Amino acid sequence: MLIGSSPAATHPKNNGGGNASPNQTVITEFILLGFGNLHELRMPTFVIFLVVYIVTLMGNIMITAVVLTDHSLHTPMYFFLGNLSFLEIWYTTSVVPKMLKTLLTAHEAISFSACLLQFYIFGSLAVTECFLLAAMSYDRYVAICQPLHYGNLMNFRVCVQLAIGSWVGGFISLFVTMPMVSVLPFCASNKIDHFFCDLAPVVKLACGDTRLVRILSFFIASLVSFSPFLLTILSYCKIISTILKIPSAKSKQKAFSTCSSHLIVVTVFYGTLMVVYGVPTTTWYPNLSKVFSVLYIVGTPMVNPIIYSLRNKDVQNALRKLLTRNPALACE
Repeated sequence: MLIGSSPAATHPKNNGGGNASPNQTVITEFILLGFGNLHELRMPTFVIFLVVYIVTLMGNIMITAVVLTDHSLHTPMYFFLGNLSFLEIWYTTSVVPKMLKTLLTAHEAISFSACLLQFYIFGSLAVTECFLLAAMSYDRYVAICQPLHYGNLMNFRVCVQLAIGSWVGGFISLFVTMPMVSVLPFCASNKIDHFFCDLAPVVKLACGDTRLVRILSFFIASLVSFSPFLLTILSYCKIISTILKIPSAKSKQKAFSTCSSHLIVVTVFYGTLMVVYGVPTTTWYPNLSKVFSVLYIVGTPMVNPIIYSLRNKDVQNALRKLLTRNPALACE
C-alpha cells in the first residue's frame, strides 16, 4: 500500500526498456477524480463526510483529553488508548480534508510532492496503528495471564518505550520504498481514479517497469502489518485460553470486559484493512474499492472512540468529570 510520485524534473517514457521519445509530455501534477460519478449526490455526500469527520475529531480529542487529565486513567491500557486516539486525529486528517475538497470540485489537482507526502503520512500512521494495537494486546495479555508480574512487566518506562517504538517504527517503515517510488516516470495519464494517493491507482499511471516497486512494497507492507497482527492474534489466543480456565462466571465476565473493547477495535481495523488491500476490488470493481477505503480511512477512526466510550465505564466516568468541569464541551 505505497503510492508513487514524480519529481519535477522531466522523465523519458519507458515502455519496457525502449528508447525515450524527445517530445514526451511530462506530468507535473496528478488529478484526483474522487467520487466524480456521484453527480447530484456530491453535496449530500460532502455533508455526511463532513459530519463524520467532525464527530471523529471530537471523539478522539475527548478520549485524548480524558486520558491526559484524569489520574484514574494513568495506567498502561489508557496510555496506549490515548496514543491511539491522538493518532486517529492525524490519520483521518491526512486524507479527509482533501477528499472533501474533491467532492466540492468533482476533481482536485495535487502536486507530486504533496501526493508523496500525503501517503507517507497516511501510510506511516497506518503502520503505527498496527504496532500500537499489538502493544495494547500485549498489555492485556500481561494483565490477564501474568497479573502478579504486571507492575514490573508494564511499568512506565516499558510503556513509553513501546509507544515510541510504535511511532518511530511506523515512520521509518516507508524509508526503503519511498525513494524508489518517487523516481518512477509518469508521462501518460495523470488522472488518479481515487480520492487520495494510494499504490494501485498511482503506480498504474507509471510508464516504466514497476514490478520491483510492487514486489518490494508488498513485502514491506506484509511485514509491518502481518507481524503485529500475528502478535495480536497470539496474545488473544492465550488470553481467551486463560479466561476459560477461570472457575467463576463473574470473574470470566470481568476479564472479558477488560479486553472486549480493544478486541472489537482490532477486528474492525484489520477487517477493513484486509478487505481494502487483500481483495482485488481495485481491478474488478474500482468504485467498490473506494467504498471500502472510506470505511478504512473514515469509518474506523470514528468508531474507535465510540466503542471505548460505550463499553468502558472508566472512560464514561472520566468523560462525565471532564464535561462537568468544562460545560462548554458538553454544548459542542
